[in-house]
Amino acid sequence: METVFTPLQSLLGGVLIGLSAVMLMAFSGRIMGATGILSGIVTPTSTSEFAWRAALLAGMVSGPAAILLATGAMPVVQVPVPTPMLIVGGLIVGIGASVGSGCTSGHGVCGMARLSPRSIVATLTFMFTTAVTVFVIRHIIGG
Repeated sequence: METVFTPLQSLLGGVLIGLSAVMLMAFSGRIMGATGILSGIVTPTSTSEFAWRAALLAGMVSGPAAILLATGAMPVVQVPVPTPMLIVGGLIVGIGASVGSGCTSGHGVCGMARLSPRSIVATLTFMFTTAVTVFVIRHIIGG
């Protein structure tokens, strides 16, 4: 499996994520963590809470439509694992986000920017686990 190196697209994506996190904090005083935003959709505490969370979530998932409008073609998405593996991976990530009191976007983007010790430890844990997982899958298992 080959990883495509896309520095400009990655930089632009990072800038947009950072900008949206800053805007959410500036305009509503909220920290942008995708897991917390999604959980607020599932179990909203008020109508206003649901509204901003739904708007942000709609923005997150509308990327392919924006690419379609800009280029006239849907982006090609290749997932090199079977669906059951995606389901297991999603469950593992969900459990990890619950145990870790947040997800990679909350800890890695917003928590690191606030120099939160808990987020620094969480992000280092995410990065270490990712590196070990990639090494095992690519070099030991041979995926």
